[in-house]
Amino acid sequence: MTEQSAGTRRAKIADQCLDQVFREARTQRAWLPGRIAVETLREVYDLARLGPTSANSSPARFIFVESESAKARLLPTLAPLNVDKTKAAPVTVIVAWDSEFHEKLPQLAPGSNMRALFAGNEALIHETAFRNSSLQGAYFIIAARALGLDCGPMSGFDAAKVNAEFFPDGKWKANFLINLGYGDASQLHPRQPRLEFDEACRVL
Repeated sequence: MTEQSAGTRRAKIADQCLDQVFREARTQRAWLPGRIAVETLREVYDLARLGPTSANSSPARFIFVESESAKARLLPTLAPLNVDKTKAAPVTVIVAWDSEFHEKLPQLAPGSNMRALFAGNEALIHETAFRNSSLQGAYFIIAARALGLDCGPMSGFDAAKVNAEFFPDGKWKANFLINLGYGDASQLHPRQPRLEFDEACRVL
């Protein structure tokens, strides 16, 4: 019998946790100075990797752009509005997907021959990898917030340029970017509206 017995319900997590991860969390555009320890980046990843993906495929790959030389390679690929905030961020994460993720499936899903389902099926590889790496990027944001970090996800960049600069062998592909660090809350604008339940949801 496990500690989480069959039929029991987990307790709702504390409001303080929900506030930190969702209600009071904001997309940050201004950053406080200071580095993020590699151990912290590992801790974020170790949480994010536990989120579910199709067939446990785990196609996301995370590239932590921290050094001045690496930032210099990334900045020319960005839309103009994203340049200054990326310069200031301690780390920029390239959330990418691996076009050969299925080669890891014998390791990740050893109970079934899932690799054979994907091998040679480029359309299925792309659909599965893009969708699930997007999920994993979202898990990464939630994990980072849970550990006290702030995030500034971005899609304003030239993916072809990022791929050519960072993934010249063509195996990994950029999905989106996340600036990561400790945000300067004094620079935040008021939160923008969100759709209400009845505007965005249907119960059938």
